[in-house]
Amino acid sequence: MSDIPKLLEPEVLVELLDQPNLLIVDLCNDSLYSRMHIPGAVHVSPKELMSGSVPGPNKLPPEEKLSAMAGSIGLTEDKHVIVYDDEGGGWAGRFIWTLDVIGHKNWSYLNGGLIAWHNEGHPTTTDVPTTKAIEREINIDRSPIIEAEEIMACLDSGELQIWDARSAAEYSGEKVLAEKGGHIPGAVHCEWTSMMDFKRNQRIHENALERLEALGISPNKPTITHCQSHHRSGFTYMLGRLLDFDSIRAYEGSWAEWGNREDTPVES
Repeated sequence: MSDIPKLLEPEVLVELLDQPNLLIVDLCNDSLYSRMHIPGAVHVSPKELMSGSVPGPNKLPPEEKLSAMAGSIGLTEDKHVIVYDDEGGGWAGRFIWTLDVIGHKNWSYLNGGLIAWHNEGHPTTTDVPTTKAIEREINIDRSPIIEAEEIMACLDSGELQIWDARSAAEYSGEKVLAEKGGHIPGAVHCEWTSMMDFKRNQRIHENALERLEALGISPNKPTITHCQSHHRSGFTYMLGRLLDFDSIRAYEGSWAEWGNREDTPVES
């Protein structure tokens, strides 16, 4: 299954639906899944990707919760996972980041997700597939994750490229969703949906790499990405992976943490 591209077009997935080692994972709104989804897709609720507990409700869930989620959808190591959502890739990207964190590297993103799939006339169903639950112990690989302390330690050297995926108003400090508004010093702003082509059913822009380089975001520099809760930056993390960035990590604490800590520097 390794010949399946990381960025998968809907018309290609149509031809793969009967493949036995394919696991299609739906990250759509919970109520939407019950109304329509891609045939054979299992549903993971976006809230299962967040710990939900104080002080970092948006951070990675504990290992046992991730093991239970992986087991419930039958995520064996031989499965090639196809991921999609209904919003252009935020929750799908967060799930792909989670797969990277648990060491499952065989994944693809359905370009445009359910929006492209449905709008272009591909089949949907309300049938919920029978899933054989498994026992799967997972180990956390923290290499796709960065913490606030490491970011602060690297700010003066400029060795890290920081990609802020929030809105322009959040980045400037005009809109404040924490104790402090603004952005991490030196961060480059590129709002997540600006990389989606709304004329092509929210597929990733074909010239996404050129657009990023025009903003000063280079695939050759160690990159970290964040938003408010590492939902929108799920998409930007995934995009970095799809564009073969040399190194991209997610700051899972995101602005919900950075903007509420007393020791973090802020620009506005």
